[in-house]
Amino acid sequence: MSDQAASAPRRRPRQLRRGLYLLPSSLTTLNMAAGFYALLQTMHGSPAEPWHFDLAAKAIGLAAVFDFLDGTIARLTGTNSDFGREYDSLADVVTFGVAPAFLAYNWGLRLLPELAAQPAMRTRLLQIGAVACFIYLLCGAARLARFNIAVNPVPSNPGRPDRKYFVGMPIPAAAGVLAAIVHFNGGEPVATWWISAIWMLLVLATGFLMVSTWRFYSFKNLQLSQRRPFRTIIILGALIALVWSYSGPVLLLVALGYMFFGVYWRLVFILRHGKTTPVAQEA
Repeated sequence: MSDQAASAPRRRPRQLRRGLYLLPSSLTTLNMAAGFYALLQTMHGSPAEPWHFDLAAKAIGLAAVFDFLDGTIARLTGTNSDFGREYDSLADVVTFGVAPAFLAYNWGLRLLPELAAQPAMRTRLLQIGAVACFIYLLCGAARLARFNIAVNPVPSNPGRPDRKYFVGMPIPAAAGVLAAIVHFNGGEPVATWWISAIWMLLVLATGFLMVSTWRFYSFKNLQLSQRRPFRTIIILGALIALVWSYSGPVLLLVALGYMFFGVYWRLVFILRHGKTTPVAQEA
């Protein structure tokens, strides 16, 4: 009986440790499931049923929450692993690469009406749009590959030394920009060719920002394990309430604000230091 009693406490820490390792991977699985759901909803979207596009955009946004939580929980519990890192990257390719590119093409290009004056223009626009969406996917995959092999990356426009930054726009944020625009419009697909042209440029711009060496704020600076000020709790509560009540404009403002702040920091650095800045080095 004494041996069994002694072995019982040993099993519990092992089981607890195993459960802690499974938790981030389970969130990663939910991330990939949301991306697959977004693909299914995009396939069913049409001008008569635009809510399918809206559901796809919401699924991508929910997947971004799962992606944030799995990394945060893994860091807080010390359960980072090579398997978890690779599994997370593969899930991100599906959810934030394939699903947004598929949504961008179907929502912003495929459902354009026929042009009576120039019927060949629609076909040409669809071909160019398909290439633009593929470039977005290619940039997202390259961004993830660079993130996995980078050690101590430094942006080409370094910020404060006590802050952590991403080198290039993270792929969940890039997918969030596209999904927020679709959600803001209620899933109503684009019906004019010039708006589709602007949409393609935005898709290409997000792809460029992902593979750039510009700095973007990293929320890893948030020490969730420490006690937070009461003021921060009020701000977070207000933000959640705003998203719950006015998700379309609030999420669009957050997504575009994050993207434009990265561009703004780069422009400020160029104006202060000139264009001859060192390329990002990886120690």
